[in-house]
Amino acid sequence: QLRLVESGGGLAQPGGSLTLSCVASGTSLAHYGVAWFRQVPGKEREGISCVTEKNGITRYVDSVKGRFTLSRDNAANTVTLQMINLKPEDTGTYFCAADLFGTCSDFENPIIFGHWGQGTQVTVSS
Repeated sequence: QLRLVESGGGLAQPGGSLTLSCVASGTSLAHYGVAWFRQVPGKEREGISCVTEKNGITRYVDSVKGRFTLSRDNAANTVTLQMINLKPEDTGTYFCAADLFGTCSDFENPIIFGHWGQGTQVTVSS
């Protein structure tokens, strides 16, 4: 059974940076597409980035393009989200999610992801 654990959240100032990690256990993450979602209270979970199972192709929503970089290290069973030039609207709880053989074709839809971590809080504030 795949288990995902996020870390790296915290408080950052506007313009600052944070790096989030999603570490998998229980099975190899190599066969999964992995996405990051964020959620703020009262709103739906928003898919912001995804990396495919094959070839490690990455996709981003427009609001984070050029600021967030997603990468995967299959040997370490880890997916990393580097975030720079953070904005207050990036505040939220960040979740990683995995989809077996995932292609990220509909990565903004949380329904397709069967495995979730517990989330890590990111707060961007001066």
